Amino acid sequence: MKTAIIALTAGGYQLAHTISGMLHKSSVDTRKIPVFEKMASLWESDVDAIICVMATGIVVRAIAPLCSDKKHDPCILVLDEKGQFVISLLSGHLGGGNELSRTLAGKLRAQAVITTASDVTGHTALDLWAAKNGLLAADKEKLTAVSAKIVNSGSVTIFTDCDVDQLPHDMVQTSDFSEADIIVSDRIFPECDALLLRPVAICIGIGCNRGTGAQAFETAISELITEYKISRDAVSCYASIDLKSDETGMLDFIKNEKQSIHFYTKDELNSVDGVSSSTAVMKATGAKGVAEPAALLAAQIKSSSTELIVRKHKWKDVTAAIAERKTILQA
Repeated sequence: MKTAIIALTAGGYQLAHTISGMLHKSSVDTRKIPVFEKMASLWESDVDAIICVMATGIVVRAIAPLCSDKKHDPCILVLDEKGQFVISLLSGHLGGGNELSRTLAGKLRAQAVITTASDVTGHTALDLWAAKNGLLAADKEKLTAVSAKIVNSGSVTIFTDCDVDQLPHDMVQTSDFSEADIIVSDRIFPECDALLLRPVAICIGIGCNRGTGAQAFETAISELITEYKISRDAVSCYASIDLKSDETGMLDFIKNEKQSIHFYTKDELNSVDGVSSSTAVMKATGAKGVAEPAALLAAQIKSSSTELIVRKHKWKDVTAAIAERKTILQA
């Protein structure tokens, strides 16, 4: 975690330098500029955490116009000049502020001040659990509501079609998705009120005829994921043969999807076993197939356990197949 430390007084700077010696990748910002200007500058930089040795009120006023999203805001810690208290003020969960507060308090023999309900009550921090397991929340408001239910009720029910190693103590698994507070799946569940957490583990392999437009890809992929009830939020990436790396329509489609695409050589594609082969594709590209092996190779980037869940489908100018990384839920 890259950390910037700022202070206002001589005593504050003394503590700031002490903290810098305790934390890896940390430094004291000694620029002679107003604290509000300094905070804004750091906010736009690549720091993950900002530690402020000053009054909490000053920090609140400085960060108020800067806060936007807990997934992107740096975590903010506030310390008094004597180093008695370490307050986790912002981005305590996803930003790592709570963990950093505890770490720093332990080194300073200070009191960590953490106010997030799940930490105080000992319940699961749902956003952290989801991040740990590579799950994407489709609805941030439902994430907040279910997080509150864990604290208020002591437990929630969860349905998943993923493998489960172990669930947190306050999550009770159910076999009926209609009874679940949380559904963990890459599939679509119509008319469902549960919080949907998506394993971003779907990799789609695509091939095409030369000069295929972006709309043809959009039509094909939309039809494919609709047929198999796969959520678009669960798509991790696309993949194809390197001969298609200059296909404008394909690249425009990927850009519109705000996704990444991996390209593989014919030798890499031919190294994949258990996939469909095509004489026409072999003649045109030198690869026995494109969509299926490309999907599997992309899925294997982050996992050794993958499965081809949708074999090659063909449209007039596009082919597509779907592979999935195996997700195993951990507590």
